[in-house]
Amino acid sequence: MARTRHTPGRTSLLAAALALLVLPSLVSAVKFSLTAHHNPKPKCLWNYAMSDTLVVISVSSPVTGNDLQRLDMEVVDGSSSRNTYQAKRGLKGETRMAITTHADADLGVCFRNVLDPSVPEHQANKYERLIDLDVDIGADAVDYNAIAKQESLSGLEVEMRKLEGVVKEIVDELNYLKRREMRMRDTNESTNARVKNFFYLTFSTLILLGVWQVIHLRSYFKKKYLID
Repeated sequence: MARTRHTPGRTSLLAAALALLVLPSLVSAVKFSLTAHHNPKPKCLWNYAMSDTLVVISVSSPVTGNDLQRLDMEVVDGSSSRNTYQAKRGLKGETRMAITTHADADLGVCFRNVLDPSVPEHQANKYERLIDLDVDIGADAVDYNAIAKQESLSGLEVEMRKLEGVVKEIVDELNYLKRREMRMRDTNESTNARVKNFFYLTFSTLILLGVWQVIHLRSYFKKKYLID
């Protein structure tokens, strides 16, 4: 009877395919150009990230000659606290940073390209910086190659470690949705209780008002000798 052999390469492909199926990609890569201005408005790119999530941001912006422009970057989130994680001025060449989020919110990477005061504003369209941005969130932000070298892991073990990270993210996402559903349910129950109490109060007030009107009209008619 023939026995089927499962090679590490085939298993790795299956593991990678499973990871793609069970979780949407958490890697955001974009390349764009940003024109310089004396008072530029920030251009922000947003990605959602849960609290206590590792995020690695890689920025490449080559500079040639006398640039006469300064590229600034700020990493913030859209929570009520408006957390600021990083703020760098004068980005040149390759920049890489790692942060850990503090809230369940959109994470924004914002850029401002500041034109040198010596250049008139009407010539601003001649100055722009090319920006290549990569944002890795969660398991995608982990350097598994470094882990494999440090712990002497095989290719299959590395793929399993990746799947472990993906599964953990799925569990965390489900727990977050569960907590959110519980908060929404508590809010609905509280709202229903308030509506019910308001109904009882309104109904009781109408009854008391009706009784008072009957008593008042009866007293009035007695004074006018219209009824006994």
